[in-house]
Amino acid sequence: MPKLILIKNFEVIKKNARRCKDRGIILPTIRQQMYPETIPDAIKQRIKPIGLWDVDPLNLFRITWKNDIRSGLFGAPNYLEIPSALTGVPARIIGMVGKYFPTGAHKVGAAYGCLAPRLVSGTFDPDADKAVWPSTGNYCRGGAFDCALLACPAVAILPEEMSPERFAWLKEIGAEVFATPGCESNVKEIYDKCAELRLDPHNVILNQFDEMGNPFWHYHVTGNAIAEVWNLVKAPGSRLSGFVSATGSAGTIAAGDFLKTLHPLLKTTASEALECPTLLNNGFGGHRIEGIGDKHIPWVHNVRNTDAVAAIRDEDCLRLLRLFNEPTGQEYLVSQGIAEVTARALPHLGISSIANLLAVIKQAKYFELNADDVIFTIFTDSAEMYQSRIQEQTAAKGPYSTLQAALDLEGCLRAQSTDNYLELSYLDKKRIHNLKYYTWVEQQGKTYAEILRQWNPEYWAETFESNLDELDAAIEEFNALA
Repeated sequence: MPKLILIKNFEVIKKNARRCKDRGIILPTIRQQMYPETIPDAIKQRIKPIGLWDVDPLNLFRITWKNDIRSGLFGAPNYLEIPSALTGVPARIIGMVGKYFPTGAHKVGAAYGCLAPRLVSGTFDPDADKAVWPSTGNYCRGGAFDCALLACPAVAILPEEMSPERFAWLKEIGAEVFATPGCESNVKEIYDKCAELRLDPHNVILNQFDEMGNPFWHYHVTGNAIAEVWNLVKAPGSRLSGFVSATGSAGTIAAGDFLKTLHPLLKTTASEALECPTLLNNGFGGHRIEGIGDKHIPWVHNVRNTDAVAAIRDEDCLRLLRLFNEPTGQEYLVSQGIAEVTARALPHLGISSIANLLAVIKQAKYFELNADDVIFTIFTDSAEMYQSRIQEQTAAKGPYSTLQAALDLEGCLRAQSTDNYLELSYLDKKRIHNLKYYTWVEQQGKTYAEILRQWNPEYWAETFESNLDELDAAIEEFNALA
């Protein structure tokens, strides 16, 4: 099985521990990020006055779905229910809200899941190494933030066509930034830059697409957060019927693997851009749904546990971004019977969050789900990093009008249908899994033997279930050394 800690360099471990002690850094365990209520009270009181985005090492403990911005501490996981009055389907749709993570996106957790094992095993030395974060957006931001909290040097790699807000933020936090050619679907160019940087052994590549710490973190932290919300919202007779996540790096979708251990009949749908239908149709192309890099199947994707694929038009997402954020759009929604509190909360959805919402609607219609069915999805980040995209739409199309709001509500949201939605057969899943060969074995040095092992469910069960105790024990031993 893949282990998160393969070897230990005790000399570097001791040096890293001393470094953390000198800077007042305590590493949270994964269980503390799952259940922040278990964080010692002394640490909680120190956290309380610190701002959510402040570059303070105590914010490592805020890498959780359960931040309560009112108290400054922790509560129930943050979620937003999207009513049937808006979606047009009877099924209940609930999105986990990533806005209340440090950086405003949940990828900061996946980054921690990749970096923490390196620190506590001594396979990353902040005094000599740089942490390199290849990404199509939020993961490199999360990595740069984690590095800033831990006083580690960070290198961010992301496509040049990502939103200007991302580049400005990365530079502000002190990351070294490389912009690679193309848009979010140009992942190969990111890998090429990684290969170039890897020539220097002090560049430690933390590639979310093949680092098992990424799906491992989501399996435990995101999966348990969804399970907790389910217990809060379920009604008599209701069913947890679905989970939808953009594939992207295939980290978040691993929460579906956890949910299936509790709800075996749950259907997991992977969403992607119609303009680059890699899973749907072995396709390729460019698109504007930022942060869901594609044209390949991530090494960390347990394809056999994915039940369906939904391909979403990027134009629908950008039009709904305006509907949800423009004052005229929100006013129109309220006039159509959408509760004002719901309309005002819709800026919690960034572009890929909107794509997830549309994929949920497709899943609900395809499986003919009713009011007893509940589908969870992920609202990865908010509209905060996409204000420039709204401005670009205004420049291209003119001021937003009530007529345009009506067209977008009906044409982009409620008119979603089961086209470009594929329920995966056994052979469909194997076809998609086999696509890993061309990227990972031919190009990236993975082995043929391991790609065969990945088809077995035991490979993933051991990866997700057998590493938690070992990693948390290593973190506790590391903190004790400090």
